[in-house]
Amino acid sequence: MKTVMLLGGTKGVGKEILRACLEKGYNVAFCGRDAKLANDIIESSNSKDKLYFHKIDLNSIDGIEDYFNQAIQKFKKIDALILYAGITPVSSIIDTTEDTYDKVFNVNLKAPYFLLKHVLKSMMKFKTGSIVFFGSAHMDYGQEDRTAYALTKGTLYTLSNHIAHHYAKYGIRSNYLVMGWTNTEGELQLRAQEGISEEALKNDAGNIIPMGRMLNPYDPVPAVMYFISDDSAMTTGSIMRVTGGEYI
Repeated sequence: MKTVMLLGGTKGVGKEILRACLEKGYNVAFCGRDAKLANDIIESSNSKDKLYFHKIDLNSIDGIEDYFNQAIQKFKKIDALILYAGITPVSSIIDTTEDTYDKVFNVNLKAPYFLLKHVLKSMMKFKTGSIVFFGSAHMDYGQEDRTAYALTKGTLYTLSNHIAHHYAKYGIRSNYLVMGWTNTEGELQLRAQEGISEEALKNDAGNIIPMGRMLNPYDPVPAVMYFISDDSAMTTGSIMRVTGGEYI
């Protein structure tokens, strides 16, 4: 039985990955700031013994080691780590405040980095493991008003390749999934703050994305499940684009 650890998991694509893992019979450790959302997931799952939730604010790494330790205590090992959590502030270089910069780097880069520090040690011990980075089409240079976000996603791609190159000798795989424009709760909330309705957002996206629509939270899940599975036993250092043909 596999154990999957999620950075995130209470909302958006992360929640759909959690559900897909439970359907496979996997154990899942997940985390987030909203314990109520997590409890709702656990109560509705009929798989309480297969779930562990850890309340954490990823703006600080203070709870990262404890999250890892508690997950190991419950499930004994981590077979796959899915680095999903992230924030997308709207800010160009000239508009970025130090607070905005620190928040996006803390959540998108620092938290994954220090969780990896612990998970890699465990995976090295068992000589196996799969790591999936959630990337973005912003990874190369990004839109003008997503500068700090683009930097974190580009660095995560470097980190994925670093792990693939240096930790393959321990049976550890690392792959980077480029997720396209998706109507997650966070995206809808961000657009609502800009005065854009969900319907208007979908219409705008449909005119931009070559395949004619934005992603839904289910679209990236099959790719993640492939990377978790033994079917991808020799797949590492790869980049997979689930973007509907969108490039930035």
